[in-house]
Amino acid sequence: MGFNFISLLFLPLLSVTILSGLEQALASDNALPVNTNHRNSTAYGGMSSLRGKKHRSGCNLFQGRWVFDASYPFYDSSSCPFIDGEFDCLKFGRPDKQFLKYSWQPESCTIPRFDGAAFLRRWRGKRVMFVGDSLSLNMWESLGCMIHASVPKAKTAFVKRTPLSTITFQEYGVTLHLYRTPYIVDISKEKVGRVLNLGAIEGGADAWKNMDVLVFNSWHWWTHKGQSQGWDYIRVGSSLVRDMNRLDAFYKGLTTWGRWVDQNVDTTKTKVFFQGISPTHYEGREWNEPRKSCNGQMQPLDGSNYPSGQPPSTGVVSKVLNSMKKRVFLLDITTLSQLRKDAHPSTYGGDGGNDCSHWCLPGLPDTWNQLLYAALSM
Repeated sequence: MGFNFISLLFLPLLSVTILSGLEQALASDNALPVNTNHRNSTAYGGMSSLRGKKHRSGCNLFQGRWVFDASYPFYDSSSCPFIDGEFDCLKFGRPDKQFLKYSWQPESCTIPRFDGAAFLRRWRGKRVMFVGDSLSLNMWESLGCMIHASVPKAKTAFVKRTPLSTITFQEYGVTLHLYRTPYIVDISKEKVGRVLNLGAIEGGADAWKNMDVLVFNSWHWWTHKGQSQGWDYIRVGSSLVRDMNRLDAFYKGLTTWGRWVDQNVDTTKTKVFFQGISPTHYEGREWNEPRKSCNGQMQPLDGSNYPSGQPPSTGVVSKVLNSMKKRVFLLDITTLSQLRKDAHPSTYGGDGGNDCSHWCLPGLPDTWNQLLYAALSM
């Protein structure tokens, strides 16, 4: 596919170089049963392993700040046919619109503005797949809307099913796939009930093969307990247990995923990304407002750092990616998303609850896709 890719040799630096003339060229959930003290967590490498430093000749796309930008958003939610109601905050009465008017500015470079028509031309005949939970759904719908806004008259085919959904821009032969699998590894039905098998990844893996771009994501469901827990037992090797440390389980499951990528993906043909940990904003103590949640938040946090630091799950991702043989690019969205306490549906997701896990569309996932676009363009 004719362009260089970021090697794991750069992890944990995670810096990428913005090539000169790039824009011109394109123009044609519940509490964890683990230590959640983010400042002091050192398990799995801790937050420092993902923070990174800039190369002299390049730029860390993920270190920067949010700035007001009147040219945003990229699209109007009412004109996009792909948005689920749970993400359509304006439809469900969110009165403020300033949250739509922020762009991400890295410290020492400018990322290209997303151009959906250029994306379709460059990726004509190609297949992009998002694999993961509802945060993958959030990002998949965002990308579909961003492209649709650039070519509103293009013929599309939209199929929404479980586990596989597709958006196809027919004139270009570009298909955006979504494969829903919250844990990536398998859940099987056994005599004892639903079993989360940390060592198996056979359930949907055949559907992921032969894609041109793969964007994986997992974490939120690993923390669920009670009625929202997706399994009854966990299989660890030959052992069957009722529960275990969730970070340990995530590490074992993600290691199985890493081994699958190493054995099954030709990264000279398929570009593989891991969509970094998407944060929640249920506990205001994380940003020094202990009595608050995302509800009622109307502005991002100032600066480049989140007061409580990155969650321990980012260290798990770092450790697994560093252990892999194949080239995988981390979309390190965690800190820039932590700064957007204002960008959640909160009470405007249509279900009467307070959603501080997902993100409004238009909104933050559009920036995730802009960063994906920048990485794919280099």
